[in-house]
Amino acid sequence: MSKIVERTLDFFELFASQGKPLGLTEMSRLLDIPLSSCHDVVHTLLARGYLTEVAPRGGYYPTMRFQAMADEIARNDPIALRCEQILTNLRDTLDETVILGKMLGGTEGVYLMVLESTHPLRFHNFPGQAIKNLHATSAGKVILSQLPARAFEAWLATADLVPVTPGTITSKDALRASIAAGVARGWQRNDEESTLGATTIGTAFKWLNLTYFILIAGPTPRMVPALDRIAAMLLQASRSLETGQFDPAP
Repeated sequence: MSKIVERTLDFFELFASQGKPLGLTEMSRLLDIPLSSCHDVVHTLLARGYLTEVAPRGGYYPTMRFQAMADEIARNDPIALRCEQILTNLRDTLDETVILGKMLGGTEGVYLMVLESTHPLRFHNFPGQAIKNLHATSAGKVILSQLPARAFEAWLATADLVPVTPGTITSKDALRASIAAGVARGWQRNDEESTLGATTIGTAFKWLNLTYFILIAGPTPRMVPALDRIAAMLLQASRSLETGQFDPAP
């Protein structure tokens, strides 16, 4: 990885975590880098308009330029533009949280878009969050279901199926069977395996030779009685996104 890029990103992540102006010495200490290196990055960010000195000796803080650029990038994101109508329709019709994610290769994945339910009690994730606990989440099961058989068995051979809730599948045979059942019906299911009281389902679709997935998540008492309808709408949405036929959800 590029140390220059990593170091620059470390600065922005540091400001996000600290939530306050920081001086050079404090940044150097928190990032564990030489003061001279800290000065070089800060000087560059100041010159490009990404940082400002809030007051003499008052420390530095990011300007709104970074957010403005991020907003502009988000407005023109081809994935978001392609998916927004269908996923918004899906969320509005079901009033459950709808999530778009992407496989990054191997067993890695990330959430790209989260459209939350309006219910006070709802499932929550955030864009940019990496997929964890592959054995205990519908996103993880979708990722595992997309692996070639040999790659899946290699992963399973060394996997530590740590229980996250009492419902987590910790048997390798049971996990294999659960994923196989999901492949057969077209969608994977998480029955309170990662969060007590929450049920999620997910399926994958391909676009430009890349694999994405859609998840629908909500409290078990709302999800389970309507699961057949929810699953049918999930599959229709994934087909629409894969084929480019953007018809409204039923």
